[in-house]
Amino acid sequence: MEIKRRPFQGVLNILSFNRHFYIIGIGILALIIFSRQLIEWPGTLYWIIIAAFLYGLIMPLLVSAYVYDFSGYYHFRWLKDCSIDPNQVKQILNINAGFDETSFIIKNNFPQADLKVFDFYDAERHTEPAIIRARKVSLVYPDTKQMTSGSIPLPDQSTDVIFLLSAVHEIRKNEEKVQFLKECHRVCKTGGKVIMVEHLRDFPNFLAFSVGFTHFFSKKVWKNAFKDSGFASCQEVKFTPFMSIFICTP
Repeated sequence: MEIKRRPFQGVLNILSFNRHFYIIGIGILALIIFSRQLIEWPGTLYWIIIAAFLYGLIMPLLVSAYVYDFSGYYHFRWLKDCSIDPNQVKQILNINAGFDETSFIIKNNFPQADLKVFDFYDAERHTEPAIIRARKVSLVYPDTKQMTSGSIPLPDQSTDVIFLLSAVHEIRKNEEKVQFLKECHRVCKTGGKVIMVEHLRDFPNFLAFSVGFTHFFSKKVWKNAFKDSGFASCQEVKFTPFMSIFICTP
């Protein structure tokens, strides 16, 4: 099944899922503008605040459009950096946090492989409004199964490639992340790979998302989590200045 994305679907998703932030931000901006009719603002300070609010509202949308609509992310152009031979891949696992835009694309890239899809969303643990809204519009790959973040219902060393695409940052507690990655290590074959794509809590993403970059985790956090989970190696490759691909082997 070929999935055709609408123009600007990526940035429209970001705007829709995080609309509470934009409603609050626009509301505060309107109050600041209105307050100038009531109080005397120092001219420079007023325009600095206005510029900061506009930057915080517009820049995340521009970067999201670049990453999700124009960079080739959903064309999987970054897959060439992962050194995966499609002819050697028999079993693939794609794990999401309740929003799945990639399973059909993965299947198109690996038509001969068996693809299993799991969703670790837990309504009690993963309570952010954005992921709740995303679940309502997500595509559901056939036979997608629910799982907990601490247990993947597959045998040991049964999977050639595990994809974790913009999902694992929804696991906020470090011990939960480590337990999840231990399960990925357990089911990944010797010689297999875990491919994780994430924004990082770093300077480029701070420039892009301002305080919103705290929703992501640093490179150090991810490296330590993979190490604590038993992975022998974990290589980072940049895909745009704003996204990192972690290619990890047991």
